[in-house]
Amino acid sequence: MIYEDMTDFAGSLPVHGALIGLDLGEKTIGLAVSDGMRGVATPLETVRRKKFGVDATRIEEVIRARDIQGLVLGLPRNMDGSEGPRCQSTRAFARNFAARWDGPIGFWDERLSTVAAERALLEADTTRKRRAEVIDHVAASYILQGVLDRLRHLSAG
Repeated sequence: MIYEDMTDFAGSLPVHGALIGLDLGEKTIGLAVSDGMRGVATPLETVRRKKFGVDATRIEEVIRARDIQGLVLGLPRNMDGSEGPRCQSTRAFARNFAARWDGPIGFWDERLSTVAAERALLEADTTRKRRAEVIDHVAASYILQGVLDRLRHLSAG
């Protein structure tokens, strides 16, 4: 099931269990996962996009291997909050993936995740080549960490 609202997404999740965050790009998909207590997001890998079926199969493999309980997609809104073609593409990916996997799927505003990831990698003195290799899954971890922080806030309230 796809949830637009983070409160509804949170309500669909079991108390414990890892989540996966995706940063969908045109050429790559960054993957990050959380621990079972949903405290920390960790960058996992970058998948080179091929066809939807091939990409979805890789994501399903990670979901099974790590007993993932929910999936979050970064929603690339424009800076003014409006949605353009990239948001439509992300929503289409979610609909197609929901037809293959029955776990909860949510969205997270990712407007500044890649900027934050790039800044962190620069501060870590990462080479340009290495930054290009890891930026997508580091951005996915920023997306997922935002969700984890929000979920913690919702459960405290």
